Amino acid sequence: MSIIYRSKRIGAGGKPFLLLKIRTLRNGSDRGSFAEDGQYLPLGRFLRRTHFDELPQLWNILRGDMCFFSWRPEEERTWQVLPEAMRETLGKTKPGLIDLASVFFFDEERLLQLAPDPAAVYWKQIRPVKFVLQCFYAENRSWLLNLAIVWIYLKKLSWALITRK
Repeated sequence: MSIIYRSKRIGAGGKPFLLLKIRTLRNGSDRGSFAEDGQYLPLGRFLRRTHFDELPQLWNILRGDMCFFSWRPEEERTWQVLPEAMRETLGKTKPGLIDLASVFFFDEERLLQLAPDPAAVYWKQIRPVKFVLQCFYAENRSWLLNLAIVWIYLKKLSWALITRK
């Protein structure tokens, strides 16, 4: 079992690439935000909570598949359900390591653990908001917006490290 998890994602122009992450779940567990306690590797929950599992994506940035700020790269199955206009808007730019949605839903896994039906809450309540935030960023990119994203992200990260929740 490799320490690096590879996931096929869609990037700029609708072209696929392999997104890299540090593996946080046991082999065979591919439930993402819907993971249960027994599926995590020993440091997996910490890596997810702090988003440190995404550090290998710096390699994706160096390769030119991604940039630092933009919409988060989508899995192919999610990309296919997006309306054509949304795919066009997002496809004009590279996906990024950090976006408005990742700041807004920094503790998404904890929110989903509290839900009676995590998948339904994700697809009916969280995911539509993420789509709106992704498109908003793609249409309104600026250094000032990036600065705000970094500021909020660092505040949430420091809170996650301090509270260990």
